[in-house]
Amino acid sequence: MAKTILALTSMYPLGFENLEPDFEIIRLWKEKDPEAAIHERRNDIVAVVATAGRAVSRKLIEALPNLEIIGNFAVGTDNIDLVAAQERGVIVTNTPDVLTADTADTAIALLLSVARRVVEGDAYVRIAKWLNGPLPLGASLGGKTVGIVGLGRIGQAIAKRAVAFDMDIVYHGRSEKEDLPYRFYPQLIDMAKDCDFLVLSCAGGEDTKHIVNSAVLEALGADGYLINVARGSVVDEEAFLIALRNKTIAGAGLDVYENEPHVPEALFSMDNVVLLPHIGSATVETRSRMGHLVIDNIQAHFKGEPLKTPVTA
Repeated sequence: MAKTILALTSMYPLGFENLEPDFEIIRLWKEKDPEAAIHERRNDIVAVVATAGRAVSRKLIEALPNLEIIGNFAVGTDNIDLVAAQERGVIVTNTPDVLTADTADTAIALLLSVARRVVEGDAYVRIAKWLNGPLPLGASLGGKTVGIVGLGRIGQAIAKRAVAFDMDIVYHGRSEKEDLPYRFYPQLIDMAKDCDFLVLSCAGGEDTKHIVNSAVLEALGADGYLINVARGSVVDEEAFLIALRNKTIAGAGLDVYENEPHVPEALFSMDNVVLLPHIGSATVETRSRMGHLVIDNIQAHFKGEPLKTPVTA
């Protein structure tokens, strides 16, 4: 049996060259008939490389009898059925830490862009609307309160950056972090009432699905902004669209969506929304480090060496 890796993502800009001496690579995005390609080599596949938006379902795991390891080209593992992997004894790894700074930078970029109307202002200049008068006023950051949902590695990096803008930091999560100086809210809706900016950096999955609902958005209020660099599933998209139409909230900056890459067309015509195509970690440096970590984990597993970043269900 030729050991084969099923690659669901390209890990751009890094390639699979370091793995090719020991493995055959199925680049699924290049296959004319992906299902046939998997079925034909199902007994040879010993590893899967996945990423956010590329699901490794129970069906796929059970279809690969010799699967040993799933290397996720992402921090979050909500795209992987961890229970099914655990039942089969399949190891899962991810890429924590290496993308923390870039994702936090993206959150701040969205926050600045939507508050100071950066994207709208750019268009204002390009289509010569400035000749007819000034751009409407934006909102200051200094002295405002940013509420962070999920104060893990990325959340703490966002907080550190927000402090540099003289913002007050509060947070909500599964538990209070005693070693941090920020105020903790056990209830998200209470925090939303006290926030000017609600920033989502929590994990995806069933535990956090639609935790930002109509009640939370109403609590955030007409002067509040929503920033999401977590997962689209965290926000009830229908309630969110209604809140924007009704001006229940002031605006939003989004890097993730509930059904990406499909984005609600209603957002395209809204000036108070900044939209990014899930680029939180999308720099040459960070994506290269993520790719190396995926490869290192796969190589370590098949050499019988300790894994760098294993995930537990």
